[in-house]
Amino acid sequence: MIVCGDDGLARRLAAELQEVYEERVTLVMPAARAAQPSVTRGQGGGGRGLFGRVPGMRSRTPSGDQSALRELRVLEAAEPDEEVLAAAGVAGAAALALVYEEDDTNVGAALVARRLNPRLRLVIRLYNRKLGQHLEELLDQAAIVAEPGIDLRELDSSTTVLSDADTAAPALAASAVAGTSKVVQADGLLLRAVERTPPGRGEAADAGLCTLALLSATSTDPAGGEASELSGDRGPHLLPDDRAVAAATGRGIVALEAVSHAGPAPSGGRLSAASLPMASLFSRRLRWSLAGLVAAVAALAVASWVTTGEHPLHAAYITLLDIFAINDPAVGEPTERQVLQILAGLVGLLLLPVLVAAALEALGAFRTATVLRRPPRGLSGHVVLLGLGKIGARVLARLRELDIPVVCVESDPEARGLALARRLRVPVVLGDVTEEGVLEAARVHRAHGLLALTSVDTTNLEAALYARAVKPDLRVVMRLYDDGFADAVHRTLRVAHPTALTRSRSVTHLAAPAFAGAMMGRQILGAIPVERRVLVFAALDVAGHPQLEGRTITESFRPGSWRVIALDTSLPQDRRPDLATAAGDGPVRGPGLVWNLHPGYVLRGEDRVVVAATRRGLAELLGRRATRTPQP
Repeated sequence: MIVCGDDGLARRLAAELQEVYEERVTLVMPAARAAQPSVTRGQGGGGRGLFGRVPGMRSRTPSGDQSALRELRVLEAAEPDEEVLAAAGVAGAAALALVYEEDDTNVGAALVARRLNPRLRLVIRLYNRKLGQHLEELLDQAAIVAEPGIDLRELDSSTTVLSDADTAAPALAASAVAGTSKVVQADGLLLRAVERTPPGRGEAADAGLCTLALLSATSTDPAGGEASELSGDRGPHLLPDDRAVAAATGRGIVALEAVSHAGPAPSGGRLSAASLPMASLFSRRLRWSLAGLVAAVAALAVASWVTTGEHPLHAAYITLLDIFAINDPAVGEPTERQVLQILAGLVGLLLLPVLVAAALEALGAFRTATVLRRPPRGLSGHVVLLGLGKIGARVLARLRELDIPVVCVESDPEARGLALARRLRVPVVLGDVTEEGVLEAARVHRAHGLLALTSVDTTNLEAALYARAVKPDLRVVMRLYDDGFADAVHRTLRVAHPTALTRSRSVTHLAAPAFAGAMMGRQILGAIPVERRVLVFAALDVAGHPQLEGRTITESFRPGSWRVIALDTSLPQDRRPDLATAAGDGPVRGPGLVWNLHPGYVLRGEDRVVVAATRRGLAELLGRRATRTPQP
């Protein structure tokens, strides 16, 4: 396995492959990044054998215990060009992950790697999702050209394009919303997981469809820390069986609550409400004024028809002429006609300023559509989102999909998420969150939650502390890179604010399991954080997995490791290639996923299932079928 990158995701992914899947890993990073102490060495972190010298790069192996089961070999190189990839052993590797921050670097390296090894399994990190869809097809076609006799079925997982932002965004957005917890999208459906607490002492919480995890016994202790894998029985317990759930009275759980359709709404007709945005063009007061004037014109037309006995259309025509003051004076005509003409003239006078106001409001609406909105004065119950970079933009899109009011704070006027905020008409405050008055402008004192997603840990922490000083019970979710720092911050905030909810999340921590699973050749649908641990959802073909094939749903369940939660009932030829896409992103020819499974259903080789698994449980499932090609 080869991992190429220039940030924390590369180091985290290398550690995931080395420690969880026990793979032999080569890490390619720039020298300054590779020298950082956060590069995980595994249990022993030993290393043997050096790469040959190549100009512009050098290789090294971490020092440590030589008895480690798997080595982490580090190749220091500025760019993943053909020379570097060849030295890393791409020609004989089973999988290559390209997780550089820049999309063009990953695309260029992927094209070179596919030429060097047509059978190489590629996992590419791309922020541009449209480019990713075309790139998958291009690289698979390139493999066919490079090796004409290759089996097309081997290409099902040969190229996988993932985004760390897309992988982490649902969990980050869900953490900031009460009643809405972790979500995973599969086959156009939203799988929701919610934290539930027991209704009373000695009682168990409602498990919903099934229990995904037991929360740590210290979750109600203000000084308790979030999820540590070394916490023993008092820590979180992923995928417990019914006996463990029944015995854990008084502990909170993570339950599978519901599944709802998440596809795009059906498009309306040509004159749908979306095509006539009256509410966005005209204010409510102006709309009522226009409605009143229309009613007055209609009343005058009816009165003219009744008093003169003329045809209704002719009476309406005469009324409009009177309103616009282009009719002859009603001299010598009946009194009723003269009175109606005077009233029509008054309505015409009232209509003129209303029409001018409508034109000005419409012009202002079009002008403000290209600029950022300011937070309304009476706004409350919203989520304050700090940072509109790569992660913040994805989280903003998720929050708006859930119809959650958001106010964004961004210091960079050129941030990539500002265009999305402008298109969604989300209020934005431009300024540094550490400066006085910025968070107040975002109405943080009336907010429901705060999402601190800037790229600087200290900025996120400073904003969280200041927001808590303004509103002690504010729900706070911080993006923190260092797990040790995150745990210390969480404990401190829990002690200082025991009644408030505090969450710390690492994007690399959430994204690494999905990237590692894709490198092992399986489709990862998403990951749900359970305190500081992760539960992974994957789509698997039952064939070739002795832990699943020929067993009932109940027999295939291994507590603490994996659990079958859904079955794809479509025929193999009708199945959606990528279950992680929304229903509107591709053709659906089969009935799709079934989530309420009968415990006695026997899994067959042709079945495809969705499995909830721990990282080690998924590694065991995949390890039975993974082909490990030794690297030079």
